[in-house]
Amino acid sequence: MNTTPANPPVGGQPSLTGNVMFYKQPQPLSAEAHAGLGVKQIEQPFAFLRESHAVPVTVSEFGRAASFFPLIFVGDDRTPVAVMGIRQGQNLFVDDKGFVADDHYVPAFVRRYPFVFAADEGSDRLILCVDRSAPMVTNQPEVPFFENGQPSKFTNDAIEFCKEFERQRQATAEFGKILGDLDLFEQKTVSFQPRDAQGNEMGAQQKIADYWAVSEEKLNALPAEKFIELRDNGALGAIYAHLISLMNWQNVIQRAVRIQSAAQAQPAAAPVN
Repeated sequence: MNTTPANPPVGGQPSLTGNVMFYKQPQPLSAEAHAGLGVKQIEQPFAFLRESHAVPVTVSEFGRAASFFPLIFVGDDRTPVAVMGIRQGQNLFVDDKGFVADDHYVPAFVRRYPFVFAADEGSDRLILCVDRSAPMVTNQPEVPFFENGQPSKFTNDAIEFCKEFERQRQATAEFGKILGDLDLFEQKTVSFQPRDAQGNEMGAQQKIADYWAVSEEKLNALPAEKFIELRDNGALGAIYAHLISLMNWQNVIQRAVRIQSAAQAQPAAAPVN
């Protein structure tokens, strides 16, 4: 697949397809349209992540992300995501200052923002876009997108980062296909038992999620030659990272309980006259 990182074709904007989480106003990045733009430091760099309870991850990130979050597979495409909350619209790992808390891992899907590759409907090219509505994008930049009509070092670095992300995205799709072809997926459910301050069960269990995971039973039942193939193509390490990551469900649930308990302990705000 070819990549066209900056200027769209002469004669008009390309026809772009696809919607991506976080991006509200993606525009093909060009010297003509964005000559005076760039980025600045903002007080809450990951505020846009606050309402996303699950974020896509690539297979190359499994080892690092598995230390912090459950890594599960969702949807018909079995997309791997890092679970960062137990409720829609609530990320438990972004603090009030807009930072990912406690030095937890930040997926590349998040770190590439405000840049993203978009598909050109008329060809197989990828075009670098920038979210024009991103709070760090400004016409009074600390770091410009272009210098003397050419992409700045910052923009070139962003291009390379997005290229690598696209390579890893394709590798992740292939990883999911391997697991699917070997029929290694099974559907799982995770639930939460509410308890009172003394630890006694309180009410019925609450379902958090239905998801897909690798079945250890199916994995262990593979013929030896298939198991060796997984080892040799690098998939086995990612599978084990995924399985180990599922132990983080309890950490995420406990984090949600602590945050909810702290919020309930806050004194009510005084009425405004």
